[in-house]
Amino acid sequence: MKALIIDDEPLAVQIIKEFVATFNEIEIIGEYNNGFDAIKAINEIKPDLIFLDIQMPKLTGFEMLELIENPPFIIFTTAYEEFALKAFEKNAVDYLLKPFSKARFDQAILKVLKQNEDKKSSVNYLPLIENIQSSKEVLDRVVVKESGKIFIIPVSEIYFIEAADDYVVINTSGKEYVKNSTMKYYADKLPADVFVRIHRSSIININFIKEIQPYNKETHSVIMKNGKSLKTSRQGSSELKALLKF
Repeated sequence: MKALIIDDEPLAVQIIKEFVATFNEIEIIGEYNNGFDAIKAINEIKPDLIFLDIQMPKLTGFEMLELIENPPFIIFTTAYEEFALKAFEKNAVDYLLKPFSKARFDQAILKVLKQNEDKKSSVNYLPLIENIQSSKEVLDRVVVKESGKIFIIPVSEIYFIEAADDYVVINTSGKEYVKNSTMKYYADKLPADVFVRIHRSSIININFIKEIQPYNKETHSVIMKNGKSLKTSRQGSSELKALLKF
């Protein structure tokens, strides 16, 4: 199996290389200390496995995964226990907390080898998660890949998000970005004190509301500062009123 190490800590990279050396089935073919270079390498090399840190310069490990189609097997290697649940939601094979032992590392590798054997028969490994405390993730930025470029959009610059079939359109002051995601994801992850879902097809940032006009007895038209008019549903009007207290 071809593997990449994606970690900005030289000592961690060295430890992984030493531990992997005892497995003839796995060959390290690249090392990367940031998400941008790693994405390019994954798309070109198409490795079978990546050892992935979470907190890295420019892009986090999770943001990097959002930009990869058909990601390989993933073993997270990190010092942050609080991201474990999210890691398994990303179908990680294992989650190694630094500093990890050789024995613990070997367990993760054996899981990868087993999954690789089962891959053709579509047998999924469901990791057992014990004693993991999770808290709701709140986005502070959105990463979008477009025309070969990567854009990092602070949520404070998002005017509104609209549904578009299997995609969403993220609207900012001067540009629209299309991302393969769902409205539910952003309704759950955006800061609830600033963003409100006014309709099943639109989520708005209240900081960019210019005006709210009655549309009918139970709904409204919301005029954004960029001139866009968005209609609320009855439930959306109720949630908007509750947030703005009008």
